[in-house]
Amino acid sequence: MKRWLILEDGTYFEGEGFGAENNVFGEIVFTTSMTGYQETITDQSFNGQIITFTYPMVGNYGINRDDYESIEPTCKGVVVKEHARLASNWRNQMTLDDFLKRKGIPGIAGIDTRALTRKIRQYGTMKASIVDSGDEFHHAYDQLKAVVLPTNQVEQVSTAKPYPSPGTGHNVVVVDFGLKHSIMRELSKRNCNLTVLPYHATAEEILELSPDGVMLTNGPGDPKSLPEVLEMIRGIQGKIPIFGICLGHQLFSLANGADTKKMKFGHRGLNHPVREIATGRIDFTSQNHGYVVDGDSIDPDKLMVTHIEVNDGTVEGVRHRHYPAFSVQYHPDAAPGPHDAVHLFDEFLEMMDAWKEQN
Repeated sequence: MKRWLILEDGTYFEGEGFGAENNVFGEIVFTTSMTGYQETITDQSFNGQIITFTYPMVGNYGINRDDYESIEPTCKGVVVKEHARLASNWRNQMTLDDFLKRKGIPGIAGIDTRALTRKIRQYGTMKASIVDSGDEFHHAYDQLKAVVLPTNQVEQVSTAKPYPSPGTGHNVVVVDFGLKHSIMRELSKRNCNLTVLPYHATAEEILELSPDGVMLTNGPGDPKSLPEVLEMIRGIQGKIPIFGICLGHQLFSLANGADTKKMKFGHRGLNHPVREIATGRIDFTSQNHGYVVDGDSIDPDKLMVTHIEVNDGTVEGVRHRHYPAFSVQYHPDAAPGPHDAVHLFDEFLEMMDAWKEQN
């Protein structure tokens, strides 16, 4: 079945459809990950986006039960150079095609993903659509230009009600902005007793649970669309240790007077080198974000920059100068990606222990 990928600037590509057959609109982005397409597709940080994979073959090891980052993915579509119709792996439970059909996500293959990626790098992310090539092109393009993409992405992906993930160690509140299951896995490995709260949880609701620490998770969209979360962060910092990841990092920085800005095409992939300023240590990291903390806006009396991206010098981590709180822009939980930065979860536990001793 022939399909079109149409970009907001009028560029279009024709390819073979797979997955679901519905027409979709979203923001087109690219990821440079060579593996981990299941984790990528099920990462809620891709909410509302059409994902272009720069690695040429996708689908060759199928879908398995272990690599979900969420049960119901909310990306809009998948773009690949070559779709592997046969999956071969001892963990394989279904093909990528079957999975996308079940989840209502269309895919398109046979696309010149190098040309598409160069266009996104040159002009930035933009609206796009995947449609049946039997549709009248000008009508499909007019529909794309007219569509307004939603801005309530976190509301779409956050849990509606609190729920527990029991453990016997530290009591940690996880504020869900679109969390990856791998964050829960890393905390559970360390025996943490987890309580997951919706994104709109108040400082009072969090403090009532008497946690040892609070995790601010990853999630999609513009951090400035969540002003109520900034009040929550200001209400708990200094009272509980805080660890923020990705969107959680941006929100933590905003709550302490910094600014954020939209990147041209973002960081999406698992080969991003990050330098820890204090030690010079380089970690290769997994990243997925379209916004970044503006380094020039950081108040040095409140926040200290701890990590920077080696390639473009963007802010990758901050620590509060007066409170037990830190955050990073990348994913120490990896999934997919390198495990260089997983030690940050141990640092979070050490920070909770130190805070307990002092108080």
